[in-house]
Amino acid sequence: MNDRLRIALYQPDIAGNTGTILRFAACLDIGVDIIEPAGFPLSDRALKRAGMDYLEMAALSRHADWHAFEEWRKAHARRLVLLTTKAATAYTDFAFAAGDILLFGRESAGVTEEVHHAADARLTIPMRAGARSINVALSVAMVAGEALRQLGK
Repeated sequence: MNDRLRIALYQPDIAGNTGTILRFAACLDIGVDIIEPAGFPLSDRALKRAGMDYLEMAALSRHADWHAFEEWRKAHARRLVLLTTKAATAYTDFAFAAGDILLFGRESAGVTEEVHHAADARLTIPMRAGARSINVALSVAMVAGEALRQLGK
């Protein structure tokens, strides 16, 4: 099994966030899966603009929809770890494993109930009362950083 940590973006809305995540992942050798449709054009030109000159370094896979992603994930026997505000377990209290896929939802709406229920684990980033959410790119960096720390990478 490939033990590379992966980040999955479920129907991302904002090209700038996706570009930031692609750059982060390329620099740290983390794979990225984009689950379409996205809220912006996913042309090579748009992705290059968003990811700057790091797109060539990124291990990027695109999936036509949730079901295509799930087929791929199950065929590769990878655990799906969803980051959501609707979870009780903090990401810092979770034991990450090689090959995990860290799933982050749309900036505007998160993930559907179907996607939520498909996750093998659901984690949250603890925040102060009244705070709604943290920018998805910052969330990716926080959680992936902890996963990499635990995995000794």
